[in-house]
Amino acid sequence: MDRDTELRAQLSRLLAWRDAHVDLDEAVRGLPAPLRGATPPGMPHSPWQLLEHLRLTQRDILDFCVKSDYTEPHWPDDYWPESAAPPSDDAWDRSIAAYKDDLAALQRLAADTSIDLFAKIPHGTGQTYLRELLLTADHTAYHVGQIVDARRALGAWGAG
Repeated sequence: MDRDTELRAQLSRLLAWRDAHVDLDEAVRGLPAPLRGATPPGMPHSPWQLLEHLRLTQRDILDFCVKSDYTEPHWPDDYWPESAAPPSDDAWDRSIAAYKDDLAALQRLAADTSIDLFAKIPHGTGQTYLRELLLTADHTAYHVGQIVDARRALGAWGAG
């Protein structure tokens, strides 16, 4: 396998990595609905807020990479949900599904050999595609860890 192909394969795996920590699926699996909007003592965000923030931010990064008419959302208002609790169980499920869809799109972008990963994004300010993919993986790992911590603080994370 050549270096470019290997780099693309590693990036695609990195975006949904489970080797060093749980992924989003594991972090949210089985979380009781009443706890999705609970903000643990001493923590700033509920599991819902963290999930939606992950979805919104990942979508923003994807849009930045692929839309030439990209407009940056307003920070922080457009990156965090207003409510600590999801409006419904369906909203929770839709957020997870949308996150997965956008993750798959980023993985396809990583694998797309027509895109030079080291090229600057034309409408950006110096960011490369590689940087945005690494940023997504790093950001996701950080906030998935926060979801796990929130679950532990709420008594909703099993042993082992």
